[in-house]
Amino acid sequence: MTPVTAHAPTHTAATSRWILTASAPFALFVFVLWRSLVVGEELAWTWDWAPGLGVAAAFRIDGLALLMLALIGGIGTLVFVYAAGYMAGVAQRGRLFATLLVFMVAMAGTVSADHLLLLLVFWEATSLASFLLVGFKHEYESARKSAQQALMVTAGGGLALLAGVVLLGEVAGSYSISGLLASDTGWQDHPLTPWAFLLMGLGAATKSAQLPFHFWLPNAMAAPTPVSAYLHSATMVKLGVYLLARFDPTVGDRDWWTNPLIVVGAITAFWSMVLALRERDLKRILAWSTVSALGTLVMLIGLPGPAPAGAVAAFLLAHALYKAPLFFVAGNVDHCTGTRNIDRVCGLAPRMPWTAAAALLAAASMAGMPFSLGYAAKTLIKAAKFESEAWAWVSYSSVGVSAIAVAVAGVAAYRVFWHQRSANAFPEIHEAGWTMRWPPIIAAALGILLGLFPDQLAAPLLDPAAAAMRPPGFGDEAGDAFEPSMLGTVGFAVAAGIGLYLAWDRLHDVLERVFAKLEPLSMPAWYARGLAAIPAAAGALTRRVQNGRLDDYLLMTAAACAAGLLLAAWLVSPALPAGLPLLGEHPGIALGGLLLVVVSLLVLLPRSPLLLLLCSGFSGLASALVFLFAGAPDVALTQFTVEVAFIVVASVLIIRFSRARRPASTPAPRRALRAAVALASGAACAVLLLATTALPQDGALAEYFGRTSVPEAHGQNVVNVILVDFRAVDTLGEIAVVAAAALALLPLLMRLLRARKEGRA
Repeated sequence: MTPVTAHAPTHTAATSRWILTASAPFALFVFVLWRSLVVGEELAWTWDWAPGLGVAAAFRIDGLALLMLALIGGIGTLVFVYAAGYMAGVAQRGRLFATLLVFMVAMAGTVSADHLLLLLVFWEATSLASFLLVGFKHEYESARKSAQQALMVTAGGGLALLAGVVLLGEVAGSYSISGLLASDTGWQDHPLTPWAFLLMGLGAATKSAQLPFHFWLPNAMAAPTPVSAYLHSATMVKLGVYLLARFDPTVGDRDWWTNPLIVVGAITAFWSMVLALRERDLKRILAWSTVSALGTLVMLIGLPGPAPAGAVAAFLLAHALYKAPLFFVAGNVDHCTGTRNIDRVCGLAPRMPWTAAAALLAAASMAGMPFSLGYAAKTLIKAAKFESEAWAWVSYSSVGVSAIAVAVAGVAAYRVFWHQRSANAFPEIHEAGWTMRWPPIIAAALGILLGLFPDQLAAPLLDPAAAAMRPPGFGDEAGDAFEPSMLGTVGFAVAAGIGLYLAWDRLHDVLERVFAKLEPLSMPAWYARGLAAIPAAAGALTRRVQNGRLDDYLLMTAAACAAGLLLAAWLVSPALPAGLPLLGEHPGIALGGLLLVVVSLLVLLPRSPLLLLLCSGFSGLASALVFLFAGAPDVALTQFTVEVAFIVVASVLIIRFSRARRPASTPAPRRALRAAVALASGAACAVLLLATTALPQDGALAEYFGRTSVPEAHGQNVVNVILVDFRAVDTLGEIAVVAAAALALLPLLMRLLRARKEGRA
């Protein structure tokens, strides 16, 4: 458990001029209200971003995207106003507001993108912005490590999401999200589709902190409180839920989709609440309850039938409207007292009445009290679980989750503000400024107001979102689940929650002792071990690979090339015709190729450098013979000339410098390995060469060169014309390479001349 560090309380009521940036999310929120209440129809816009690659900057705002934009804009407005007071007087606060603006744009782009690759770009932008925001206090090691952990987990999931997106796009033949949702071409039954959604599900699980990636979110509480309220309660952590809900209508009836979501979501929801009981930091307690809420949302997406869609929409909104103000409350407590440790703060209500009122309203919604939006959401959740009789254990586990949620709400609202355990240790504190006072009150009060009038105020926003998450053919209304029909369930959860609240300290002590023994098996411990293994493995690999032996480098390079060539040969093998028509039609080429194979095999036998050079030279002469039979005498002559010159020069050097040296003995296993790599490289090259000649050839280019060589380049030899005129720059580069090789050989030749002169002297 991370210790809580106390800071000196701050009593400034100043407001930063950066409060003007709140106009950006407020404009987005006004746009959402206008679209949902006045226009009431989808908005689509497309621009050809990279038409050559088939990538379009396509955006579509339907009911689900509109709900997410409402959270981004509405909660974002309150966060920017709150941050203006919370960060007043803090150095480099402009960097925080600028990064928050970038994050807001990335979030809006992610939920409104109608192209998978465009969604992926914005998705990764949110991870990068989150890294900068979590690590805002980079002078503290805890902030740097938390930012690194959040980036590595979410960016690793982003790589899985990239693979899944590419695989899904290739399987379905389209990267358009709306096209995939409306498509009925059978891509859902493709054997690769489950693997694509498995990879996409991994990306969503890392973003929404599902088991086993749940540990990064509480550690991200090293970020400033406005960041925690915006990213880690209302927006970014819900992107994984958004992605799963977006594609649920198309694959929601597949067991390979629903079963993992239900199991992972339910276990995450329950286990995270258990972990909340061992915390003493108020923000970390709220963070674990956020992980639990995300697990509940994932579980609801996996449940069958039309009812879960309405529950997901209602709980998305309700959770944001009670969790964001609770984070604001925790920030106010920390800002005014210098600590978030629930053992050190108590009885703050007389001196912080407005913050206490906001905490009370938000806690009522979190606990699911009647006449709150939290109660309405839990009613819909109960209805969704009631329709899933096969998953009855989900309902049983959710009872424990609800009870612990009531206990967490009691800690955040009653224990901190009303419970008098001892004399007040902070007699000098007073209420936070208005910019830190009104955002939590507005958000919490809105959660109560929407719960009082759900059909009139909440339904216009929630019904279209629920309709977007339902499979085609179901109604668009959320149903009548807003009716108060679960008072008994609420009463039981409240009673159990009060019992847990009263036993919080005892449970904390017991869990602390248990988890201390199980700490080596926890996911944070595995993450730390994996992180430490990276440099250790890199060092061991570097010492093994970078050993200073040139022959080892050449062997590894040849092996990598052989593997790549064999893979390419395997990929093109289905397109090859039966047999090898080229060898049957041209027996001269077949004879030259057979001679080339025999001579190349002879290279593996000699140990003498001179014999090795001669055998390799014979392979070059055999290649010249193949060129000659293929109708390219000029290429054959060039090959023959270069090969003879190479053999003569290299032979002289070998005779001169290796006369007194005996060839080093090579162990038999190493020689066998070299032979295997050489044979694999040769076989792969031969297969690719035969595949290239056997596949149908497009003669348009050859016809063009034959037609234009004389009138445009004034040359009869087409090959020479291509090298000198049509590919002059390429030929110049090849000449430069040969010249560089000659310059590299110059020191050897100079050494040979000096040795000869010294011998004569």
